[in-house]
Amino acid sequence: MNDEINIILGGPQGGGIDTSMSVIVRGLGRSGYGVIAEREYFSNIAGRHSYAHIRIKSSEIPLSIRYPVQLLASLDAETIFVHYKDVEEGGILIYNKSDEEKKLSEIVSLEESIREKISKELEEKGISDKVSSLLSFLENERKIKLVSFNYNEILRRIAEMHKLPLSYMSRYLSSILVGAVWSVLELNLDDLMYSYSIQFKGRSDRVQHNIELVKEVGKIVKTNNAHIKLEPGKLKGSKRLIVSGNDIVAIGKIVGGERFESYYPITPAVDECLLLERLAYSKFQDNNLGNLLVLQTEDEIAAATSAIGAALAGVRSSTSTSGPGFDLMAESISFAGMNEVPLVITFYQRAGPSTGMATRGGQGDLFTAIFSGHGEFARVVLSSGDHTEAFYDAIEAFNIAEKYQLPVIHLLDKFLANTLSVIPIPELEKVSIERGIIVNDTKNYKRFDLSSLISPRAFIGSNSVMWYTGDEHDEIGHISEDPENRKKMYEKRIKKLELVSKETPEDKKLSIYGSENFDFLLLGWGSVKGASVEAIKELKSEGMNGAYINVKMLWPFPSEEVKKYLKISEDIIAIDYTYDSLISKLVKMSSGINIEKSIVKYNGRPITIDEVKKSIKLILEKREKRVVLEHGA
Repeated sequence: MNDEINIILGGPQGGGIDTSMSVIVRGLGRSGYGVIAEREYFSNIAGRHSYAHIRIKSSEIPLSIRYPVQLLASLDAETIFVHYKDVEEGGILIYNKSDEEKKLSEIVSLEESIREKISKELEEKGISDKVSSLLSFLENERKIKLVSFNYNEILRRIAEMHKLPLSYMSRYLSSILVGAVWSVLELNLDDLMYSYSIQFKGRSDRVQHNIELVKEVGKIVKTNNAHIKLEPGKLKGSKRLIVSGNDIVAIGKIVGGERFESYYPITPAVDECLLLERLAYSKFQDNNLGNLLVLQTEDEIAAATSAIGAALAGVRSSTSTSGPGFDLMAESISFAGMNEVPLVITFYQRAGPSTGMATRGGQGDLFTAIFSGHGEFARVVLSSGDHTEAFYDAIEAFNIAEKYQLPVIHLLDKFLANTLSVIPIPELEKVSIERGIIVNDTKNYKRFDLSSLISPRAFIGSNSVMWYTGDEHDEIGHISEDPENRKKMYEKRIKKLELVSKETPEDKKLSIYGSENFDFLLLGWGSVKGASVEAIKELKSEGMNGAYINVKMLWPFPSEEVKKYLKISEDIIAIDYTYDSLISKLVKMSSGINIEKSIVKYNGRPITIDEVKKSIKLILEKREKRVVLEHGA
């Protein structure tokens, strides 16, 4: 019996891989399993290769994906060519029998460089460019169990059963992969039916068609005796959420009292806003939780400025975007800095520069978040390492923005945004709403009162009079170029960073995992946390004593807190999704400490547990200073 199983579902973009992943993860969650599922896809609308990597654990919630996989389920020949090396020896491959005669040279959706690479690999192994030749190799040389059947024949049988046109059944094609996973793992069909009923709420016919299709697939899997023994899920009994990173940020914003969200559609940020639109008029036990206005603007400039307007009118407001959109918001961030506006920007990083690889991940926007906008002013940059952190950070971003009246950038990345995970229900008793100092109907009101760093806030529309301009201003907001006033206002704005550093507790600036008395230390931020924490844990069982620091507050950088841990060991390794180890540069700039060893990845694909483990060993045992990770399709 296995405690852990890894699976890849692959097929053309637009072929239903994303839906199949959601159905499987939701069903597994209901069965009591811990699951994490990462999605990789091309930026075109339809046709190019996409896949979902699902990791299942029966005893706990996994934090990251790993290779090799034990099951590969393919919708097309391209999936077999692209992922055949990812399947563990003795694993299972599910494929469409009609793909056997297809050739590598005939797959038009495959990039030429990838085709050449695969062709060279096949040639070196003595395999022709036909799928059947590759399958023979996998069966004979790597003992992989092949399970084939005619996908169209299955769809035809369901169509005849319900007197539906065969063309209509194409929408059910990806459920063949769901059936394959469910049958190979011998899981409870009731949990899958529940998942389909959520996916196709109000469409009982679709639920029925899918379940019958799954049963047909199950008969073939059983005939082939293709099974993987998975221990029963041990997480039953406790309530859990099944959410993507986008989802949990949206939920956090609503719980945190958001009332205005603006956006211009951009990957991977847009999914958060689409969920907010669905939840804009939420009720709980017949009580209206408060309306949320979600506004799609004509561009990112309008998105940022409308969020500023909403914040000045007194509501919790934010905007969400990705790299190219954030660049357009830079001037607005400066305006917010000058006028001490509590602007929250949720910034989902993807692989740049420019459009880069719009649906792939990276962390190259670290310094953009910290230094964007002209002039010198205070802003706070937060980073989330996983789904649970993202929930609390979405709320904390509002609290910091309103308490200190400055822009807050909540920095996430594509890997977290597009990854589905089963997570515990967030503890609402840990949530607090801090709106800062608010006044109303104040005579002789001074919006930028210099008597303290944090001036009382009054809202536009209240009985207080105020002025806002991009120019330097005096205490009531009128334009002023008086050098003495300039000096005081400049200092008032920027010294807020000292206050944030002083008043923010250490556990909101960083978190540490692993041994307290470690021999080596890994330091990173964002979604590298999952693979790093699990790698440290597994290396402990191999006799290597390490720890991982997850930096949560990137600006103002928690220099003193980080230095305290960096002094414990000489073996410090930085890890992130950049070429130049940007987190090392931030540590050097902020603390003076030079981290000489690094693990980096910048091919747009996620870091896996085994990559981190192998890299740490290369650095500690082989004294490598820099390891570049390259795995991923």
